[in-house]
Amino acid sequence: MLKELDALSIMEFHDRMLAMQAWPQTEPDTSLTGAWQWIEANHRYNTLLWNEEDKARRTDVGPGEIATSKRLIDQYNQKRNDAVECIDEAILMELADITPSGNARLNSETAGAMIDRMSILSLKIFHMREQTQRTDADGDHIEKCTAKLQRLTLQRQDLGTCFNQLLADSLRGHAYFKIYRQFKMYNDPTLNPYLYGKPGQDGAQGVSA
Repeated sequence: MLKELDALSIMEFHDRMLAMQAWPQTEPDTSLTGAWQWIEANHRYNTLLWNEEDKARRTDVGPGEIATSKRLIDQYNQKRNDAVECIDEAILMELADITPSGNARLNSETAGAMIDRMSILSLKIFHMREQTQRTDADGDHIEKCTAKLQRLTLQRQDLGTCFNQLLADSLRGHAYFKIYRQFKMYNDPTLNPYLYGKPGQDGAQGVSA
């Protein structure tokens, strides 16, 4: 499976999903297995998150609609991070028989986190390209957005190179990474004091800087 998991394939997958008119409201692709099903889920929630972040910044709606968007943002962000952890679990399962050498380097960023960044960059590239194609914007806007698009494209290419290197080195036992749980406290009713108690009560005070 890892031989099929390379940066170019992931980037093309991200771009292909974004090009679908009904994305991300379409049903998940049940034919995907292993890390790919979680790459799809991560990309789906990143896309939903992106769209909801735009909605949350509207000034033509009431506070109720903004609050709804904020809650959806929290939900999508949690599911996005859950998918990253599942990507790492799937990849590490494939690497289970590889014993890192004594001088193997520990990569602080996981493969799943890098795929998550590729997903976000694909969204930035997609929407920045839309800006370069606007007919209602002046030439200066188009020029600036074109320059930004070129830089974003280069950033994604560089990230892809680093991702491929991490997987190659991990397969050779020259590098390894671990699953780092996000522990999003604000979404956990047992950890967020505003959910398990009222601010000002014992055990629910805010933290001073």
